[in-house]
Amino acid sequence: EHRRTIGIYLQALWSFALANWTFLDAAILSAHAHPPYEDPQIPPPVHVQFVDWVPGICSLLGTLIINLIDKDRIRGDDYGDSTAVWRARLFLFIWFAFMAGGLAGDVVSLDDFLTLLQHTVEFLALNKSAYQSKT
Repeated sequence: EHRRTIGIYLQALWSFALANWTFLDAAILSAHAHPPYEDPQIPPPVHVQFVDWVPGICSLLGTLIINLIDKDRIRGDDYGDSTAVWRARLFLFIWFAFMAGGLAGDVVSLDDFLTLLQHTVEFLALNKSAYQSKT
């Protein structure tokens, strides 16, 4: 019984860590990108800015806060105060909306990601051809 729960949590942890590591790697790569040495007039690839971090921060905060809410409090079991149940449900709704906003921001910034990916591939192809011509 507990093995399945542990497996689910480990899979979620792995997925979450992989997604954040991939984004952080892309941000670091874009921050250190520079134009090709043989043609410095070509601008560097697209840089990841703070606006690109906002959807991830919203999703992260929403996920953390939602997981901190006690499920028994939402159901109203063994809690005589009905305002506590109402507040927990409202708090849960607000953070679900926060996560939905993060997802919407991710979809909007997907176009920026595809542009970054295209420029990165072109940048690597230019550097590879420049390296091969020197050898």
